[in-house]
Amino acid sequence: AGARVIGTATSEAGAARIGQSLGERGEGQVLDVCDVAAVEAFCKAHSGAQILVNNAGVTRDTLLLRMKDEDWSAVLDTDLTGIFRLSRGLLRGMMKARHGRIISVGSVVGAMGNPGQANYCAAKAGLEGLSRAGSGLDRDRGAWAGACRGVVAGIDRF
Repeated sequence: AGARVIGTATSEAGAARIGQSLGERGEGQVLDVCDVAAVEAFCKAHSGAQILVNNAGVTRDTLLLRMKDEDWSAVLDTDLTGIFRLSRGLLRGMMKARHGRIISVGSVVGAMGNPGQANYCAAKAGLEGLSRAGSGLDRDRGAWAGACRGVVAGIDRF
């Protein structure tokens, strides 16, 4: 019968579109992965999750010379730190159930770089390292984290 899906967006309108798209198979919820309290509440509410697909991401593209600290922080906080918090928050339940999967959607630019995207490249390279570090750590307890690089063919805007 499949998994029940909770899709998240940063706005009510986005969450509503996700919920509409999922129909009876799931629901859309608002979640800002940069908000520590919101992530903790989400993880507590969904502590029995068996699969986490980390796909949160933003870009603030500009040349490194022109990049503002806020642009750097916005991308790293969303694309890397938010994923760390969600993974950490849901991993305990997966380990307790002795089953779970964490899939983090990365990008080839994490390995190759891309002009004008130093912050995005750094976040995706960090995501690769985070996923590799976590992949064997909890495998003996049934929860496995794996990186999924270069999967995104387009961008859905929620």
